[in-house]
Amino acid sequence: MKCHVCGGGMKRVTTQFPFKISDNSIVIIKNMPAFQCDNCTEYLIEDKVMAKVDEILSRVDSAAELEIFRYAA
Repeated sequence: MKCHVCGGGMKRVTTQFPFKISDNSIVIIKNMPAFQCDNCTEYLIEDKVMAKVDEILSRVDSAAELEIFRYAA
């Protein structure tokens, strides 16, 4: 797989991603699978992973400033 930004190779990684839910709320998802470019900092998230992320984000407490979830396949 090639990076759509620089053309470098993409490798599978497990990482932490922050998602800004509102002006005052951030969710961090730990151990999330993604592809990362070997050449630049570009990431790619597969559709099936993003569907799981959407499911996780739907459980967020809207009053919380920061929540941390662990991605589980």
